[in-house]
Amino acid sequence: MLIERIEIFHVAMPLIYPWRTAYGEDASIESLLIKVSSEDQYGWGEATPFAAPCYSPEWAAGIFAMVNQWLAPALINQEISSGEVLNQAMGMFKGNHFAKAAMDTAWWSLHSKLQQKPLYQTLGGTRNRVPVGADFGVMDSLDELVGAVGGAVDDGFPRVKLKFRPGWDLDMLEAVRSTFPDLTIHIDCNSGYRLQDSAMFQEIDRFHLAMIEQPLQHDDVVDHAKLAQKIETPICLDESINSIDRARQAIEMQSCRWINVKPGRVGGLTQAVAIHDLCQDAGIPCWVGGMLESAVGASFCVALATLNNFTYPPDIFPSSRFYHRDLADPPLVLDTSSDVPHVVVSDDFRKVPEPLPEELEKCCVQRAVFE
Repeated sequence: MLIERIEIFHVAMPLIYPWRTAYGEDASIESLLIKVSSEDQYGWGEATPFAAPCYSPEWAAGIFAMVNQWLAPALINQEISSGEVLNQAMGMFKGNHFAKAAMDTAWWSLHSKLQQKPLYQTLGGTRNRVPVGADFGVMDSLDELVGAVGGAVDDGFPRVKLKFRPGWDLDMLEAVRSTFPDLTIHIDCNSGYRLQDSAMFQEIDRFHLAMIEQPLQHDDVVDHAKLAQKIETPICLDESINSIDRARQAIEMQSCRWINVKPGRVGGLTQAVAIHDLCQDAGIPCWVGGMLESAVGASFCVALATLNNFTYPPDIFPSSRFYHRDLADPPLVLDTSSDVPHVVVSDDFRKVPEPLPEELEKCCVQRAVFE
């Protein structure tokens, strides 16, 4: 396809309540939306690195600048026949995975429309239902958290993820595990600890968790391999895995037994599928993570989660969990008609979330157009 027009939107989407993790607190989610047009069709993409470079070295205003100054000028009026060709065209620019993901997801969205196939099938997905998990950030009290987890259990969520940081750690885990002894639980440390904290992670073994997500430095695979030798609980890498090469290194070093794949963090759907395939061949199971995207970005996570080696319920949230009104329509909703909450993936390639013009205008921080 010939890339005829690129529209870039840096947006800030207010949350219902702040999202607290090991690296801080967000009152709104800053994201980049891109609309790519070709052959009288268009596709929307999204990448959500947040307002500050705390989850990764990238941030929303930074990736807007990257796309505006470098990626869009390099791609406009270019013939892009595949995700691999797109990534080769962006390959001269080092890093900047979230910026590349915004372009890559927009290309896949447009490609799906031109192929007249739903995105999940275009990616190689084989199922149209995705069971999801429940996630809980740092709260004001342990009682509040235990009550929230109880609600998730009552609603049938198959697993629970708990944010874990200094001061919200072993006592928190004890409170939840003692109340729910049989619940599938894992914790997410968001790079909040170092190898010298190994003794604490050894204590965590007694809680029989499904995994510990990203306990150490955001760019590390070496210390994670050392920690993996000291504890029984499986390690899952998240922030450390930003490319297929880093995934290969982590697998070869036995740094983890799980890999979390977020389209934004790894550079888009092209790289996400490649990491999935690498892990599948190596016998390392994966699961899909989310970044509190609008329904546009969440739809890419849903489509990705339909691939065979994504075996753990993903971080995919209904729009109403975090937003009074999603920036995009239709919003993401969970089907709760069965025992396990899940997302039903539409087989209609035309039924994809798109930004509502009035919400896009309301949330827009800056924009640019190339044609």
